[in-house]
Amino acid sequence: MSSLKTHSQKLYDTDYWQWIQTTVEKLQSQDYTNVDWENLIEEIADMGRSERRSLKSNLIVILLHLLKWQYQPEKRSGSWESSIIEHRRRVQEALNDSPSLTPYLESVFTECYAQAVKQAKAETGLAVESFPGMSPYEIAQIIDDQFLPH
Repeated sequence: MSSLKTHSQKLYDTDYWQWIQTTVEKLQSQDYTNVDWENLIEEIADMGRSERRSLKSNLIVILLHLLKWQYQPEKRSGSWESSIIEHRRRVQEALNDSPSLTPYLESVFTECYAQAVKQAKAETGLAVESFPGMSPYEIAQIIDDQFLPH
């Protein structure tokens, strides 16, 4: 078994795609004894972290573009609106696939808003005080395809 584990570890380190295929085949054939459990568990844990990072990143982009849209109306562009639409789609897909991420989204909302303000300041040249200290938008508005601030 140790030689198999060594082989699985080598495969994991040298050909990730083949490791995935081999792991799936072993699981489908219920060959649980020969599954590289250590790396499989690590990959599943990483998937969860990756989903949360992606959700935060998309939320920050939406907030950033909503702020720019609201506080620099003279510079509104199709690319800003397109970005809002795309990142809303990503957030909505993540929440549809994993509704249990909703409380996480709520818990990181304030942090994401603060990051969006920092980035909006850098991109617009406006003073940080130009933006509200707390988000003027509700989460429901942020993911609503029809919402754009005035």
